[in-house]
Amino acid sequence: MRELAPLLLPVRVVGGFARSFHPATLPPMLRKTYGRELVSWAFLPLMLGAIEGGTVAIVVKKAFEGQPGVDPFWLDLATAWVGAAPNVANLTSFLWAALARGRPKVAFISALQIATCVLVASIALFPRNATGLVAVCIALGLARIAWTGVITVRASVWRNNYPTASRAQIAGKLATVQSLFLAAAGFIVGRAMDLSPDNYHYLFPLLALFGLFGNQIYRKVRLRRARQLQRAETDGRKKDAGFNPLAMVALLRDDPLYARFMWWMSVFGFGNLMLMAPLTYVVVDELKMSYTGGVLATTIIPLAVMPLAIPLWARLMDRTHIVRFRSIHGWSFVTASLAITASSYFGSVALMYVGTALLGVGFAGGTLAWNLGHQDFAPAERDSEYMAVHVTLNGIRGVLAPIASWALYQWLAPKGLASLVLLICTLVNAIGVLGFMSMRKLIAPRAESTPALA
Repeated sequence: MRELAPLLLPVRVVGGFARSFHPATLPPMLRKTYGRELVSWAFLPLMLGAIEGGTVAIVVKKAFEGQPGVDPFWLDLATAWVGAAPNVANLTSFLWAALARGRPKVAFISALQIATCVLVASIALFPRNATGLVAVCIALGLARIAWTGVITVRASVWRNNYPTASRAQIAGKLATVQSLFLAAAGFIVGRAMDLSPDNYHYLFPLLALFGLFGNQIYRKVRLRRARQLQRAETDGRKKDAGFNPLAMVALLRDDPLYARFMWWMSVFGFGNLMLMAPLTYVVVDELKMSYTGGVLATTIIPLAVMPLAIPLWARLMDRTHIVRFRSIHGWSFVTASLAITASSYFGSVALMYVGTALLGVGFAGGTLAWNLGHQDFAPAERDSEYMAVHVTLNGIRGVLAPIASWALYQWLAPKGLASLVLLICTLVNAIGVLGFMSMRKLIAPRAESTPALA
């Protein structure tokens, strides 16, 4: 038996990791809701994986290259668009926050999940030519707009269902499951497209069916204090932002600390979002990687690394303010960008894989901060509004950053300076992290070391 002990150790580690996700690890009152969310977020990402930014950017870039009527100049712009679509769609966050006000949150999210599944399936209808490229970009954009509503409103569900002290760890477990199944979907897409670029006609509807199955489970999730939340959203204690875009300006004016945080988030995020388009160009045009290899770099490796890093970031986030968290976490993206820049400069596939693995470390902390960070500033009844500000500003930089990096790439890459584009992205990213560090003195010691109360 002693001889078998070294062989059994990996089994025990994997078994312990799997058991940590079981609902029995949580207090009894949280188990049923968490269990349903856990299963639903296993199936929904299989659908979402078809339109994950890194995956679909590789698919569009390679599948439409050299097709009838498709100009390389416009194909690069379309590639930048589909990679940035999740962030551009965030511009609609305030619309979703307004539409969800006073409505049953789970039912609202469920309807948007169904709409996303239908739009993902519709991509299978379009041919691989110039017209099909435009149609794919439109369908993808609409799907990401619908999913933005899910992200915006989901924060309220998590805030009401899970206590502050363990919310980040629960969100981390759900994000871990999502990342693993997104990675699996990316692998399926890459392998299927390597077999035949026309396989998307069958693949996208199949993945959408998995999403519909996850939706059937999610719609049974119970929202705690649902009536209390609806009253808080509709009574006189809540500022009615409605569809007024100036509501964002008013909120930032009333909360200058959050406004400053959003400013540095915009700088930091601009560098991150600039990186995605040239990353895809380097993978396809310079490193000449296959569908599977490209998706492995842009999607599978980062998502596979996330489950390893999420628990570490979750523990940090549970005990610290989001400003301090970002001042530490942000350097993971800077390091990743430097490795990807080196990959372009040296023409190294291995360095590309190292860089995207480091991106996974950054994404692990980013997914927690994205969903929960605003709650260190927001009153409970204004949770969706604060989230909407965050998501909307991300949408603005989601429009501008890919265009900036696409234009830089069109200018510098023909001169053999593609790596300079990536270096610029890295520098912008680093300036944002330094901004977070400058904010730390504005956070009271108690607020920095103690999570905000629900």
